[in-house]
Formats: sequence, structure tokens, C-alpha cells
Amino acid sequence: MNGQPPALGVFERYLTGWVAACIVAGVALGQFLPAPFQVLGRLEIARVNVPVGLLIWVMIIPMLLRIDFGALGQVRAHARGIGVTLFVNWLVKPFTMAALAWLFVRELFAPWLPAAQLDSYVAGLILLAAAPCTAMVFVWSRLTDGDPYFTLTQVALNDTIMVFAFAPIVAFLLGVSSISVPWDTLLTSVVLYIVIPVLIAQAWRRSLLAKGEEALARALGTLQPWSVAALLATLVLLFAFQGDAILRHPVVIALLAVPILIQVLFNSALAYGLNRLLGEQHRVACPSALIGASNFFELAVATAISLFGFESGAALATVVGVLIEVPVMLLVVRVANASRRWYENGRA
Repeated sequence: MNGQPPALGVFERYLTGWVAACIVAGVALGQFLPAPFQVLGRLEIARVNVPVGLLIWVMIIPMLLRIDFGALGQVRAHARGIGVTLFVNWLVKPFTMAALAWLFVRELFAPWLPAAQLDSYVAGLILLAAAPCTAMVFVWSRLTDGDPYFTLTQVALNDTIMVFAFAPIVAFLLGVSSISVPWDTLLTSVVLYIVIPVLIAQAWRRSLLAKGEEALARALGTLQPWSVAALLATLVLLFAFQGDAILRHPVVIALLAVPILIQVLFNSALAYGLNRLLGEQHRVACPSALIGASNFFELAVATAISLFGFESGAALATVVGVLIEVPVMLLVVRVANASRRWYENGRA
């Protein structure tokens, strides 16, 4: 598969540590140098923060550059696994997360969370669940010896569906949760953070492949550090604005991690079990479970900032997803690998 990374890289392996460092750096900078961050926070066009918009593009486009939408022609070859993943991604995950967010944020954990941010936390969790994983799933799939063609096909299909389904699902679930969302801002986020980056990435991909696959591989290698730097810079900016809230409520990150953790484990187990029930190969069931569990957190973070602002609970909730992504997904990988014999013995 073109552009697939060989293994879990240094950055991905220690992503949780990088995010923790960004929390410390962002909170410290926001407390001691508030003026520069306030200036950055005011640089907006149509409610979209310009610095964050540029950083998100630098972050997302290299990921989308890996995606070959020509793989959509292989959908029939993996119909059962793709059906399971689509069911979990679009008909289960956003709705179960909305229910978990309501249960934990508005009910069980409400006494320990700032009352003014409860709705915003719910919105952030919904945004996180409504965006299926794109690039990182190639890494997780490789670690389980997942079928690379299935993974590529499913990611390409998810990205296509996301263009049309992300905004309606988010708007519906936020409406059900009694959270007001301006449609114009939500649609602007979809265009800015999905449609335009996809078009740029695919045009760029074609021009690189015209020079050979080595040109694409070199470009991906060159862009990867910039993508990482953009993610870290975005996190520092966000935590600089979230510093006061975190210092006043230091347990908020741990509390928000609970529904995310439950959602990941539930959806990965559901996808894994359904694939086994339908007689799908283990090499397909593993990436299906991983795609069904992980999130396109870069899109979720960008949309949360656009809709609710840097200082919102929604932005913080999406970043908690980044914080726990690697350890939780590595746990899912370990379980999938350890249960291979059980899976193969029980296929229908």
C-alpha cells in the first residue's frame, strides 16, 4: 500500500507524553505570557481562527496524502468487514458517545465539573466520535497484520462519507442534546477541514505519483515532521487558553477520559465480534475494530475550536481524545493479537 508506515514511529509511540508536555507548556505560557495568546485568539475570519486553520491544514493534508480514493473500487471484495465498520462508525459510535456523554458529564460527574461547561463538554465528545480515524489507523492495522487493502479501502470510504455525513450527524446529536450550533459555522468547518484538504491532497498525490511512487514516499517523509509540529503547536495554543479552567478543575481531564475509554473499548469489541460472527478473516476484523474505535481527532479539535472557541469545554474534550489515543489503541492491538487463535477457531 502506497505510503503505509512500516511501524509505530517515535512520535506516535510517545504521543501521550507529547500531549502531556503540551499541557504543561501551554498552561505555563498562558499564565505567564497571556497577551500574545490573546492576540492569536482574536485573529478570526468568519469565526474561524486563522492560525489554527493553517496549523490544521499542515496537520491534516499529509495524512490525506496517503489516501488513495481509487481503492473505493475494491469495496465489494471486503463487503462484510466494510459493512461492519460502517455500521459501527456511523450508526453506533456517535450515538453511543452522545448517550455516554449525557450519562457521565451531565449526571454522574456533574458535581465535579464546571457547570457552565457541561454542554460544551458533551459537544466536544460528540465531535470526537463523529469523525472516524484517517491516518493513524494505518499504523494500528500494520501492528495487527491487518489486510492493507481493506484498511485503505475503508479509510477512503470513510473519508468520502465524512464529507456528507459529518455535519448532519453532529448537528442532529447536538440538537438532541439541546446544544445550539450555527449551521453556517459547522458547514464552513466541513469545507475548510475536510473538503479543501482532501482536494489539495489528492491533486498533490496525483502530481507526485506522476513522478513515481518514490516521489510520494519522499514527500511524506518530508511532511511528517511538519505535521507533528503543527499538532503540537495547536495543542500548546489550546492549553494556553484552557489554563485557568484546568488549574481550577484539575480532575476534568481524567473525568472526560472515562466516556472516551468506554466508547473505544465498546466499539472495538463490537466490530471485532460482529466480524467473527459473520465469518470474516482476522486480518480484516482487526483493522475493522481499530477503525471503529479510533477517531480523527485533528478534525474534531479544529471543528470544536471553530464552533465553540479556544476556551471552550468542547475544545478541551476533543484534546482528551488525543491524550489517551495511543495507550488505548495499543491495548486494542494487544487484545486483537492475543485473541487470534480464539477468533479463528470460532469463525462462522
